[in-house]
Amino acid sequence: MWGHSNNMFLDKREWVAYLCANNQIKTEMEVKEILKNLREKNNLTQEQMAERINVTRQAVSRWETGLTQPNPELLKVLSREFGVSINTLLGSPQTLYCQCCGMPLSDDSMISQEPDGSFNEDYCKWCYTDGKFTYDSKEALLDFLIQHMPNPDNQPDAQRRAFYDSHLSQLKHWKS
Repeated sequence: MWGHSNNMFLDKREWVAYLCANNQIKTEMEVKEILKNLREKNNLTQEQMAERINVTRQAVSRWETGLTQPNPELLKVLSREFGVSINTLLGSPQTLYCQCCGMPLSDDSMISQEPDGSFNEDYCKWCYTDGKFTYDSKEALLDFLIQHMPNPDNQPDAQRRAFYDSHLSQLKHWKS
């Protein structure tokens, strides 16, 4: 919905193809490589990382060799402790989209956070911040889109509003 061609906004497949073609989507890595890179980026030994997240050094070693993976609770701890989304920790297995505005969440810096600092992978940081939604209603978001989205073909506002509304209505936050 957010990228645009000459006449219409790109659909999801076209948007992902565009990002891939422009090297804006990272090559997927395995979980073991991601965890090792995360540890090394933070200049930690396996022992130090283990202490920081309250597991054994052997657990960290098994993750980095690919013998095991962190359970969902440990993924949450790793996410919170190191400031990366669970989706990133898992090698970005799914393309995330804001469930309020539809924007692709291609980078952790775009993902919203809860008041405790944990990531909320359902929303972008512009629609949801610190436990609060920016837009009180779909009409408020539609008003924002009409005012701020490009209109290269000079389509009437009513037509643009109907187009945006049809897309927003498919997102989790606005489904009736």
